[in-house]
Amino acid sequence: MKRFCLPLLVLLALALTLRAETGRPNEYIVISGGPSLIEWEKFKKIPHDHWWANFVRAARIRLGEIREQRGDDALITWMVYKPGYERRGTRQEKQNLLSNIGSVQQKYKLNLVYFSTQKQFIDYINGGTRQHPRDTWKIANLEYFGHSNRACFMFDYSNEIDSASKAWLHEKELNLISRGAFAPRAFIKSWGCHTGESMSALWRKATGQRMIGAIGTTDYSGSDDPGWHPKLGSSEGRWTR
Repeated sequence: MKRFCLPLLVLLALALTLRAETGRPNEYIVISGGPSLIEWEKFKKIPHDHWWANFVRAARIRLGEIREQRGDDALITWMVYKPGYERRGTRQEKQNLLSNIGSVQQKYKLNLVYFSTQKQFIDYINGGTRQHPRDTWKIANLEYFGHSNRACFMFDYSNEIDSASKAWLHEKELNLISRGAFAPRAFIKSWGCHTGESMSALWRKATGQRMIGAIGTTDYSGSDDPGWHPKLGSSEGRWTR
């Protein structure tokens, strides 16, 4: 009998661990960076963001998928870089784009979190809210739709100043993110350009979590069909973690 005790104890421990992981309340986060402005982009051979809702559309489709997969009671949060959509709406679209974003929130019953600075972004990732504190509600899903390069999420690329960003998350600042914010084996993906070329590796080093990123560019042109996601920008590109 004694020789069966250790394996049984190991199996029991694994079962309890799996139960604890699956029973823990989780949060599913999708992030939308801001669009560029034509006043800067019109001078380029290939201007960015002809349509203001590139990142909103991609996020909306993904948010709908998560809601369907996780059910009505899941905590699904949409983080949106607010100044970018305010500027694009006022200076180019001549409409209130935040009301359009609000309609997506209502449709999918989302927790909509606007942020304007890197600090606000980091504070939410690390702390959550009083109602859903991060020490209890771990991040099981984190996806970024927006401008990026190999080392940086650029929340407002070419929105406030030409071809640059005043709000970002750089790979050298990833140590600001708490390792304890994430559920075990969280799904993390950047749908921006070039992230897999450097930032993904440093994300794992800083947080202990893998982040899928693109080698090369990503392409947001496409349809509203269910299941559509941004694709790689060339046949030489690939996804990596």
